[in-house]
Amino acid sequence: MKRILVTGASGQIGSELTPALRERHGASSVVASDIRPPAPGTRLADGPFEQLDVRERARLREIVAAQRIDTIYHLAAILSATGEAKPQLAWDVNITGLVNVLEVARENPGVRVFCPSSIAVFGPETPRTPAPQLTVLRPSTIYGLTKVTGELLGDYYVERYGLDVRGLRYPGIISSETPPGGGTTDYAVDIFYKALQDGHYTCFVGPDTVLPMMYMPDCIRATLALMDADGARLTRHCDYNVAGLSFSAAELAAAIAAQLPGFVCTYEPDFRQAIADSWPQTLDDSAARADWNWRPAFDLDSMTRDMLRRLGPRLGR
Repeated sequence: MKRILVTGASGQIGSELTPALRERHGASSVVASDIRPPAPGTRLADGPFEQLDVRERARLREIVAAQRIDTIYHLAAILSATGEAKPQLAWDVNITGLVNVLEVARENPGVRVFCPSSIAVFGPETPRTPAPQLTVLRPSTIYGLTKVTGELLGDYYVERYGLDVRGLRYPGIISSETPPGGGTTDYAVDIFYKALQDGHYTCFVGPDTVLPMMYMPDCIRATLALMDADGARLTRHCDYNVAGLSFSAAELAAAIAAQLPGFVCTYEPDFRQAIADSWPQTLDDSAARADWNWRPAFDLDSMTRDMLRRLGPRLGR
């Protein structure tokens, strides 16, 4: 029986990956953890929970031993926009936390690690359409810098210690379950809330800004598929490009307006525009498609319809 620990379980991805893992392996087999306990009545409360600051290695070591953990999904991180406001915190959480996870896994033979990377590893010098699997990585944000470092650390632990570490370069993730959490691609989530609540959204990137995105159900499928894959088939370890869909901010607004007549989106780019402009518009994910048969299920229209269907009742629409 699997024994799984999810760090950062209250975040955007963790709040949906944790229930998916519990459905697959049983609620008692998946331990959620975060710096704060989950709110009563939430899905994270439907199973074991451990309070954890990933910067505290002794506490992590204690949880792994007490819960007999054999797999760690390490999702705790400070994201791009928040990281620019608090760069030292971003480095401490993202790098110290990852080193702690890798070291505790190394101390416990057989423990596997999933640690996501991000399109934030790319920078202005990276080809934008598409960003290759192997390319120059010179990011312009502290978040991107920590993710490049994380990819290299993961690869080092694979080669140096034989640890099974795997990771995806997530594009922007669109989810109906959690509000925006400090990322540059969060406009693609916040716009749905404002469309349903106010009928208007002021977007912090320009209308022609195109970024790679992925709907959360595809994100969960990709994560589980990589962890299920035969390691002998994998040609990468911690840095698989994985694509879902790409669209401009104006195209997303138009797709929402097609479902919600009268919705209006205006544009007031802020400091996040420069971050978005440093990232690619599309990704070459041919390695993921070849190595573990990755294919996304959602396009812009089907994602938009499903987001509105899920969010509408919760927001009284």
